[in-house]
Amino acid sequence: MTTTTYAVKGMTCGHCVSSVTEEVTEVPGVTGVKVDLATGLVTVDGDGPFDNAAITAAVEEAGYEVVTAS
Repeated sequence: MTTTTYAVKGMTCGHCVSSVTEEVTEVPGVTGVKVDLATGLVTVDGDGPFDNAAITAAVEEAGYEVVTAS
């Protein structure tokens, strides 16, 4: 299992959390998404390595910006 945490800028409400969760869940290889609105962190789980660029694109599609990934 692979877990990566992304710091996301611009999320301010529950709708933001839903939008990011929905978009990131659609990325191939992603098995789970946890969004912490208070910290701005999005934790993504997958069965194996997933494409960080695809995760970033999904967050941007939802209208937000990935600041860092770890």
